Amino acid sequence: MDNRNSGCLSGLLKLFFLDKIYGWFQRRFGYGSGSCMGCGCGTIFLLIFIWIFLSIIFGTDWFRFSF
Repeated sequence: MDNRNSGCLSGLLKLFFLDKIYGWFQRRFGYGSGSCMGCGCGTIFLLIFIWIFLSIIFGTDWFRFSF
């Protein structure tokens, strides 16, 4: 079985990109858009963000410094 967890640097890079993408989606379609649709889409984006965030946090080997 090839269990390849990502390393610390890769996990931090994924979290950085997740933050930038999440911010863009929220400004464009979510809470920051200023429309009525923002409440529904913002909540859906928040749930997806939490799900991806937790998968990155728990799938990363924080003691391995590699890509």
